Amino acid sequence: MEYTACREPFSSRHVHPVQEGTEITFYPAYGYRSGTDWLVPIRSWAHENRGAPAQLLTKLAQRKVKCDEPEIENLRLRFGDFPDDDKSHEKVTIQFDSDPDKEQYQLGKSDPNGLIETKLKLSEAKARKLLESQGSPRGWLTFHAVSGGHAGKGRIRLIEPEGLSVVTDIDDTIKVTEVPAEKATVLRNTFCRDFVPASGMAETYKEMGDIPFHYVSGGPWQLYAPLYDYLISGSGGYPEGTFHFSDFPKNILAKDTRAVLLQVIAGSMQKTYQHKVSQITNLMERFPGRKFILVGDSGELDPEVYRHIRDKFPQQVQEIRIRDVINDAEVNRDRLEGMTVIKAEPVICTSQNHDKNLSAMLQRLNRPSHIKNRLPPCNQQ
Repeated sequence: MEYTACREPFSSRHVHPVQEGTEITFYPAYGYRSGTDWLVPIRSWAHENRGAPAQLLTKLAQRKVKCDEPEIENLRLRFGDFPDDDKSHEKVTIQFDSDPDKEQYQLGKSDPNGLIETKLKLSEAKARKLLESQGSPRGWLTFHAVSGGHAGKGRIRLIEPEGLSVVTDIDDTIKVTEVPAEKATVLRNTFCRDFVPASGMAETYKEMGDIPFHYVSGGPWQLYAPLYDYLISGSGGYPEGTFHFSDFPKNILAKDTRAVLLQVIAGSMQKTYQHKVSQITNLMERFPGRKFILVGDSGELDPEVYRHIRDKFPQQVQEIRIRDVINDAEVNRDRLEGMTVIKAEPVICTSQNHDKNLSAMLQRLNRPSHIKNRLPPCNQQ
């Protein structure tokens, strides 16, 4: 079977999901020039479908996440990758679709968490041959697993050294999650309710044209599949791009399921801050000739992350855009100084615990914090 990079919509999952055997999830990646070659950092996950027991799903729906009866199917789909068995010591080999040479590339062996992180090298001549054979004028290349007992397909985009790119957050920037609200609200929006796009953001991104997008989020990799299938290949309508999520413990079947879920979804602000700074720094260093638009929201630490990046790479950051979901343009104006503010309606009512944690992080980063001035009723929710 051949996959065509520019003709067929891509889904993060198989048309027929793997029920038995080892599935290899390849996360959308980018390639950058290094001398006369292309280097492609590839992250893949070897796992076997186990499926959450119906009893556990019912318990989660009724006692922990509190899904309504019609929402349980959403919970099943979004929870699907958490209970999967990580497959270690899996030697994964790939082949690019429509490759006239049928050349194979070994990615290495999976670690105890089922992960393989490696850099694939392509010569300029090979890259051009693949782009031509796949009919891809936009730089996207598709490939699939060819190692025995493995199934999976993936995409990478070869990005030229100069041009304009977008780095974007996900939760409350392009999808309504209400992270600053109570944790129960965040869990329901993540696992139960239908995903809701942030007003006008998909249209704004489309108007930017065919430029590289990088989705950098503090959320867990285990939510990649449902998010991709909504944001990119589904009704979200956002541009295709690369994904850069965060590592979280996956022992979701532990006795204290609620504690694990809260850690996964509402992980510490410091962890998210460090993750985003690291991932965006990699992009800046690998594409020193490109300009970047950084898009986030005021609910957590996107303004501080992006300010740090702008201070470190002032010639590369063209603009910072912040969707103001907690009314910081009025309450904490200094946070958004020098940034393009996108007014969000309605404003998210923040929990007291969230305000406390955000204020502590702002102080740790030596940034002004006037969160105590936030107007009711948000602090009373």
